[in-house]
Amino acid sequence: MRRVRVSFSLCVVFLLLILNLTERPSFASTPKGRIADSVKVLREMSKQDDASTMGELIAQARGVAIFPSVVKAGFVFGGQYGEGLVLRRDPVKKRWYGPSFVSVTGASWGLQIGAQSIALVLVITNDRGLEGFMGNNVKLGGDLSVAAGPVGRRGEMGTDYKMKASIYSYSMTKGLFAGVSLEGAAINVDRNANQAYWGKPFSAGNALNSAATKNEIKQLVIELEKIMKRAK
Repeated sequence: MRRVRVSFSLCVVFLLLILNLTERPSFASTPKGRIADSVKVLREMSKQDDASTMGELIAQARGVAIFPSVVKAGFVFGGQYGEGLVLRRDPVKKRWYGPSFVSVTGASWGLQIGAQSIALVLVITNDRGLEGFMGNNVKLGGDLSVAAGPVGRRGEMGTDYKMKASIYSYSMTKGLFAGVSLEGAAINVDRNANQAYWGKPFSAGNALNSAATKNEIKQLVIELEKIMKRAK
């Protein structure tokens, strides 16, 4: 038991060293900064040929979660952390609501070493998935089914992938765009960021039932609409 504790402590120290020695983006300290970073992520993803498939999913989805930077690091033990936001979409009225601010955390075990930072977009495809984000926290792959988002130019993709999972995930790292698995990751509400943005204590449910009409969020909504239009 003592050896296990010592090994775990050494892994934690190693993780901290990796994160300090590896070039990594700083997490946005304000809701406004997090929104601005999310806009940059969507603009970068929209340049990829595969983005039309993601746009097709978003056009039918109930919401989107965006994490501008998720840092993943490991040495046998691994971990990941990122800060982001969630927007709800009414596909009938074609209106956006939110945002609610969130964080993502996860741990892993196995043969792994090194660190990287990825941009992450989660497409929430159904009511069950949306209900998960309305609560205080949710575990991907446990509470909700999650799958790597399909990639490929629109028209080359089959239709059997559509809406089989509550959440489809996409990542972007070093110019590479791809679906990514997030089994076991946990999404938690960032209550401090919600209060800073809305001006008072706001639950995820309160935030995601409030129209996305504030000036701060308008540009992000515009970028999402552009990606959806590209898929048509």
